Amino acid sequence: MSALAALNYCLPACLESKLSYYPTVNKHHKSSTCSSMVYNNYYKNIEREIDMTLENKLGITDSVELAKVEEKISKKRAIELFESGYLNNLEHGTFKSLAEIHKYLFEQIYDFAGQIRTVNIAKGNFRFAPLMYLRASLENIEKMPQSTYDEIIEKYVEMNVAHPFREGNGRSTRIWLDLILKKELGQVVDWSRVDKEDYLSAMERSPVKTIEIKYILKQALTEKINDREIYMKGIDHSYYYEDYFTFKTSDL
Repeated sequence: MSALAALNYCLPACLESKLSYYPTVNKHHKSSTCSSMVYNNYYKNIEREIDMTLENKLGITDSVELAKVEEKISKKRAIELFESGYLNNLEHGTFKSLAEIHKYLFEQIYDFAGQIRTVNIAKGNFRFAPLMYLRASLENIEKMPQSTYDEIIEKYVEMNVAHPFREGNGRSTRIWLDLILKKELGQVVDWSRVDKEDYLSAMERSPVKTIEIKYILKQALTEKINDREIYMKGIDHSYYYEDYFTFKTSDL
């Protein structure tokens, strides 16, 4: 278990809103093992964003409308990312490449595209890396080995725990994972073969135990690393995991 994952056992529980990572805070529940500095800093930042639609370049103030527009625009960008050849030219396994993927997908929607988040975020009962540890975490993740399948998945899990962006982490990081697998092992994940509930459950447990997510993704590996259909179906499924399913890549 990583240090950041372990930290989740001493930070108080948060509840996730439906469409974004804006937790409802219970300030009166605090583990006695947490330092007051971690606790206060975490909630000082997290409370700023409660019950607000993400600020965006499009001036949209309704969260449902924003979700639909974000899906359509970013999926189009995901298609361009593949077809332009831009993705293949990125250095695999670095935070810089992940940030470039995130920026490519979301720069038409958010000013923070490709930028390290400036607030603490949570999803369900899980708190992602606190701001005070985030940059150090990213530096350590970048140094992790990535020459074997197990090493690559462990690196992917740690990046998920870090969750470096304000929004769009999962969708960006799955593309980043495939790029590492492609360059190191000559394989990618066929996400259309990965069941949503199985995947989400395995990822929820992955900070403590990676064996389940390793098994699930290994069963879906394919050597069709440049196959357009594999990639497009993968994007659709990646968005489906996050409850974005209004548009299909085939219709954009």
